[in-house]
Amino acid sequence: MVVYGFICMPRRFFLLLALLPAFVGGCKKAQELSALVTGSPKPSASPSASVIAVAASATPTPKPAVNKNARFIVFCYHRFEDKARDLVTVPSDFRAQMQALKDNGISVISMKDLVAWLNNEKSIPAKSAVISLDDGWNSQYYVAWPILKEFNYPFTLFIYTDYIEKGGKSMTWAQLEEMRDAGVDIEAHTVSHHDLRHAPRGQDYTSWLHNEVYTCKQILEDKLAIKVIAFAFPYGFHNEIVRKTATDAGYLLQFTVYGQHMGQNVLRDQVGRYAVDSSKPAVFKAALDFGGETGAPGAEEMQLAAASMLTEPQDNSHITNPKPTIKANVATMGEIDPGSIEMRISGFGVVPANYDAKTKLVSYEFTQKLVPKTYTVVLSAKVKGKRVETKWIFTLDAAGPVATN
Repeated sequence: MVVYGFICMPRRFFLLLALLPAFVGGCKKAQELSALVTGSPKPSASPSASVIAVAASATPTPKPAVNKNARFIVFCYHRFEDKARDLVTVPSDFRAQMQALKDNGISVISMKDLVAWLNNEKSIPAKSAVISLDDGWNSQYYVAWPILKEFNYPFTLFIYTDYIEKGGKSMTWAQLEEMRDAGVDIEAHTVSHHDLRHAPRGQDYTSWLHNEVYTCKQILEDKLAIKVIAFAFPYGFHNEIVRKTATDAGYLLQFTVYGQHMGQNVLRDQVGRYAVDSSKPAVFKAALDFGGETGAPGAEEMQLAAASMLTEPQDNSHITNPKPTIKANVATMGEIDPGSIEMRISGFGVVPANYDAKTKLVSYEFTQKLVPKTYTVVLSAKVKGKRVETKWIFTLDAAGPVATN
């Protein structure tokens, strides 16, 4: 019996002995797998290299230190031509200005770098500048871009879409595509470049404003396969409704033309720009001075006061008189320096306007006939040493009744 039990039982016993190494090895591998998943070492005196690698990768990367005391300026340019006049920069002046930025230790940064700094994601140099070119003039492609390439400066185009491929001096979509592919930043400047504070005659303001702000962004993004994050107000004019509409449309930054030195506390829906051209060299010179204040307190109040002044012709009005008198009551500007008042009219430059200190009225009467087209009036003055500027437009019709908004 003993022999029988010894001969019959070992089959089960030997089967267990045969399976035991596989069972033990499986447990060991299960422990190693668990260690890899959880990041905890397996029961061993020396953790494997793979476990160490997993544990190291789980350590969060610290955010870089951001220089929150940096300050920045933004430039606004338009056309680049050989004859200096309103909104025109002579190429030699532009090149000299770009060199002056370098000579004064001012670093030119991109729009995306500015947004990243404002979001505490990266640092920018202590004195930084953003360069922007408005509208979509082809001289920006033929003249400004080659100069900016020389200095390796990034820059932004603010485009109003109705102007693209309109012939003459406008840019084409192919040129914008080429600039995009070269890394040029392209942002929005409305559809029609109309003053956003009120709609053209006969149009519902809410739906019209929505189209100007939203559709421009959509067209640029669809045509160029880009993401538009910034918006520039035509003429720098805006109000609370305009700013909210642009914010709702997804713009991260909104730009005026009230130049100032700014820091991280800048209002993101009212970022100021220095509007530069060869007829106003003092504007660029003022921008270079980082020794002044970090901002321009009251600049928005000045802008609103200037924008609300009574003008003749009214803003966006249509007239038929070919010899109009241009008037503006500057009382809402505050205590202005009479000697600093300057009136400019597109196509004429500075005109000899008269100022009546009692009535606060600035006026200029045309003695020559105007040709039918749209004119821009720029009126500026100094208030407590700060420059205040406002603009309005009117259109001279060839015939027909006078119509105003």
